[in-house]
Amino acid sequence: MPILNKDMTLCISLSARPSNNGTRFHNHLYDQLHLNWIYKAFAPTDLAQAIAGVRGLGIRGCAVSMPYKEDVMALVDELDPSAKAIDSVNTIVNTDGRLLAYNTDYTAIEQLLASNAVPTDYSVLVQGAGGMAKATVAALRDAGFTDVTVIARNKDTGRALAEQYGFQWRATLDGGTADLIINVTPIGMAGGPELDSLSYPEDAIAAAKVVFDVVALPAETPLIKAARGAGKQVITGAEVATIQALEQFVLYTGVRPTDEQVRAAEDFMRAQ
Repeated sequence: MPILNKDMTLCISLSARPSNNGTRFHNHLYDQLHLNWIYKAFAPTDLAQAIAGVRGLGIRGCAVSMPYKEDVMALVDELDPSAKAIDSVNTIVNTDGRLLAYNTDYTAIEQLLASNAVPTDYSVLVQGAGGMAKATVAALRDAGFTDVTVIARNKDTGRALAEQYGFQWRATLDGGTADLIINVTPIGMAGGPELDSLSYPEDAIAAAKVVFDVVALPAETPLIKAARGAGKQVITGAEVATIQALEQFVLYTGVRPTDEQVRAAEDFMRAQ
């Protein structure tokens, strides 16, 4: 990594629970590509002030994580169709003080469903109703899934999300099962109050054919460990993190790394 200097380009991430995933991934690629850039994670105490800082300090890129993906929409100048379509932002690009917002979570979910060849006639349960859940449900709809149920305790947000995409809503799992189960809640997330908890009960895991947890840290969440132990096909949040971070990197820098460079950055990220 180059020594800090006045010409260095800064990118940041904003999250209530910052991790080193993005920091290690982006900085490793900057190093491989000999870019005079640096990436730093923050837990903002005031979101509006943080975004004003992005604009005022000329910070080139800003990743946005839970719980800010929806609140940040009012603070940018323009929404790319990827963010406008699902009312959720995970990436901001600053060009001469103008902030354009994107959503690369959607891209990651879409690619992983396709690369894992998940049949679109599978029944699906999606647990969660926040910004990442919006990206997930939109990707399911656009991929051709039709039997999808959103599980969310908040009646207003859960039902609204399900109805927006023509799906069903339930407040609780209540013994429900599906071929594909997806966790889009903080359950199992490192640093959270439920880091050791299963987001789905064991009977739902046993009945599923594919288990997908979008939680990226740890890479092996309790849900993923239980699913592997049950011999299920799994899709991990670490995979989501790599793809969405790569697309952010391209938006920020205009450079698309080679597959080999991405694998090296991914290995470095996961070795922490």
